[in-house]
Parts: sequence; C-alpha cells; structure tokens
Amino acid sequence: MLLAIIILKGLLEVLLLSHIAQGILFVFAGATRERNIVYKIFATVNRPIWKATRFITPRFIVDGHVAFVSFFFLCVLWVVVLAAKVHYYLQASAPPA
Repeated sequence: MLLAIIILKGLLEVLLLSHIAQGILFVFAGATRERNIVYKIFATVNRPIWKATRFITPRFIVDGHVAFVSFFFLCVLWVVVLAAKVHYYLQASAPPA
C-alpha cells in the first residue's frame, strides 16, 4: 500500500511541475508558443488531466480556465495523498496495543 501511495504522490508531483513549466512557457513564449516544441510536449503531458477536469467541472467554467482548475485539483489530490502517506507512517509506527 505504501508503494502505491509513493508512486501516486510522485506522479502527481510530475504533473504539477509540468503544469508550472507550461505556465512559465506560456508567459515567456508569448504568441509563438504554439510553435515551441517544449510547450507542445508539456501540452501533450497535461492534455489528459485537462480533459478529465473538463469532464468533471460544470459548463460555466470557461475552457481557458480549465488549466487553472486542473492545477488546483492536482494540488488537492497531492495533499490527500500526502495525508494518506502520513497516516500510513503514523499507523505503522504506533506501538502495539
């Protein structure tokens, strides 16, 4: 169980860093970002998360804001997985009753 929690936490961290990196490139690359190969790679990595976020969010959320919503969704998931990891460690280190 601990291995699954650690793998999920690592995957969430990679996805969060990918969102951050794409956001930085969005600002620095400007109007030519669609021709930037690194930006396209980050967009390809982030696209499944955006589609899942678009599926679970209501329609009044603008498509341009889906990236922000998915970032905060990943942050919440990361905190939940971190809490599960801490709970697992505290449960494992508790003295036997």
